[in-house]
Parts: sequence; C-alpha cells; structure tokens
Amino acid sequence: MRAFDIEQIRADFPILHQQINGQPLVYLDNAASSQKPLQVIEAVDHYYRTDNANVHRGVHRLSQRATDAFEASRSTVRDYLNASSDREIVFVRGATEAINLVAQSFVRPMIVEGDEILISHLEHHANIVPWQMLCEQTGAQLKVIPMTDTGELDLTQIDELLNSRTKILAIGHVSNALGTVNPVKMLTEKARAKGIPVLIDGAQAVPHLQVDVQALDCDFYVFSGHKLFAPTGIGVLYGRQQLLEAMPPYQGGGDMILSVSFSGTIYNELPYKFEAGTPHIAGAIGLAAAIDYIQQFGMEVLAAHEHHLLDLATAKLQVMDGVRIIGTAKEKASVLSFMIDGVHPHDVGTIFDQQGVAIRTGHHCAQPVMEYFDIPATARASFAFYNSEQEVDALVAAIKKTQELFG
Repeated sequence: MRAFDIEQIRADFPILHQQINGQPLVYLDNAASSQKPLQVIEAVDHYYRTDNANVHRGVHRLSQRATDAFEASRSTVRDYLNASSDREIVFVRGATEAINLVAQSFVRPMIVEGDEILISHLEHHANIVPWQMLCEQTGAQLKVIPMTDTGELDLTQIDELLNSRTKILAIGHVSNALGTVNPVKMLTEKARAKGIPVLIDGAQAVPHLQVDVQALDCDFYVFSGHKLFAPTGIGVLYGRQQLLEAMPPYQGGGDMILSVSFSGTIYNELPYKFEAGTPHIAGAIGLAAAIDYIQQFGMEVLAAHEHHLLDLATAKLQVMDGVRIIGTAKEKASVLSFMIDGVHPHDVGTIFDQQGVAIRTGHHCAQPVMEYFDIPATARASFAFYNSEQEVDALVAAIKKTQELFG
C-alpha cells in the first residue's frame, strides 16, 4: 500500500497546479467531475500511442493488445465492485445510459398500466426522467419516497410504498445535491423480501465509498467513470448475470451480434450483447487505471481524509453568520451545499471563481430537492482525496469575500 501524503498525491494531478484569475486553483467541484491523475492520463496516452486499434475484431497484433487491455479493464471493474463475473460488467457511456438501458430493456417488457416504479425525492434527474418516460410509454405510475428537512429519506411509509405493484426500486446511493448517504442495503433487503428488483445509482458513491455489489445484494448498480478520476464518456452497468441474460439488447449494431442475415440475427453473449458498436476503449483503459490508482491507498484511507475535510468545512460554515447549510444528514459523503444570505448562488460562484475557487452552483440536476427547500439553487463544494485543509480555508475566505462585496 502507498502511504497517504497529500502533497505527493496532489503532485499526481497536473491540472491542480495552475492559477485562475491570478489565484491558485482550488478545485471543489468533484461531485460534477473529478480530476485525473497522471497515471490515468498516461494510460490513455499509451493506448493511443502504441495500441490504438479496434477490439474483438482483428487478428493483427494491435487489435489483440487493445482487446487484452480492454477486457483486463473489465476484470478490474469486476474486482472493484466485487461482482461475481466479468459477464456482469457492461461498459456504457455513463450512469445515465445505464439507467436508461435497465428501464427499457429490463423493466419495460414486464410493466403494464397501473404498475409502479419507486424512486426517492433525493434523486438526480438521470434517475427520474428515464422512469417518467417509461411511465408515459406504459401507463405505469412513478412513486416517490419522501425526504425530511435534514435531507434524509423519510422511510415511515416504506413498507406501503414497496408493494405488489412495484416493479423496481431505483435509488441513489449518495445524493449529489446534499451528500446524503442513503441506507441502500436496508432498502434492498426490504425490496428483495417482496420480490422487487433494485437498481442503485452509484455515481456519487464509487469515488467515496467501498462498494460491494454482492454484499448490497442489488440487481443493478451503475456509475460514471468521470467522477471516479477516469475519462469522460465511460461508465458501468453491473447486473446480475441471470437478469442480463434474459434481457433483450438495448441497441443494435456491430459487436452485439454473433451472426446477421436478412431473416434474423443471433445476439452475442454477455456482456457484449449490450455493447453495440465500437466501445470507448481508451475510456475503459483509463477507468481501470483510475481504479488501480485508488487501490494503492485503500478506499478507507481516502474516505477518512475526505470525511475530515467535510467535517472541518461543515464546522467552519456552521458558525458563520449569514451562511446556511442545506442538507444536514447524519451520514454524508463529500458534498457541502450552502446558501449565503442575500446572494444568489450564481453570483456566489462567480465571485468564488475570481478567487480561484471552483464550486458548482445551480440545482445540480436535482430540482425536486431545491423545490423541497423552496430555494432556486445552492452553492455546492464537493471534496476529493486530493483536496487539502488549506483549500477548506480558501473556501471560507471566499465566503467572507462574497459577504464583503454584498455587505
């Protein structure tokens, strides 16, 4: 294991060493997209410099090397999630595509008018809109687990919400807007006890928590690589092998077939049945490199550092006059959303940028959460393991500067 040294870690991330508006960059927008270490950049660069070729289709050496690297990446993801087989790991563009795949290929064939799909009030739009679309297509109903003033799920009616009409529970592992860590294992146990399949949106969880899909006992788990220090445009759908085998393909085209004639097509085996067309080969290789990088330290070590930063920032903001933290769940990861009295969050983001501090402002693709708190948006600082205590101080200084300008 590699020792955790914040300065050595920051040296691995070249983008962090620059100035914005004459100030050192403080990157606190990790919930939107994380930065990439040299090891990921070099892995992608090596593929394009030495092995660039299409996979699965060529007998020449470059194609064989590209295929080996691509499939080795699948095995790396399998180990990271503790899936039981490479066949359960489907490469997609991101969590959004994975959710749409499950909605259309798994749920749609079995859902009819009057059936229900259960999500929560905390969901990202990517885990709302695909289910709304499915309801419009089938006449099913979308049901929502409510939330509380602390930004946690209100589970007082969960046993009634999970019922014989529920065809799937689709739940986020960690809220991107508030950082709330949802009790997904308990919810999965309740759902599976009633024969209800479960999809977990892990886009905000895999960079911050150790995820074991067998321990969670979920049916599907999805995430995006770009939040896990990997390239954009690559993501993963984990699915139970027996379910994936029974599901029809989501898209048609090359590589998802065994044979094609005008009289019919025989589809490929798992996981290729769901990977139509040329995949994001470099993205998969970069994703594996990102996972290898994280595992040098151990997720527990990285998560402990992030929790320290989150606790430190929370404590500092709690005592600041005119600052309101949105989302105060007991179990949180990485995210600190807040409001500054008298200042619109978009103005906050602009002033922060002038100080070199990059945060996200807006509704964070979670408008129902904003509506619940009766606010248009929040300012959101989100931490990664390469952030430092000094950057927490920079966050506080940027808040004070904003208050001075609007005072």
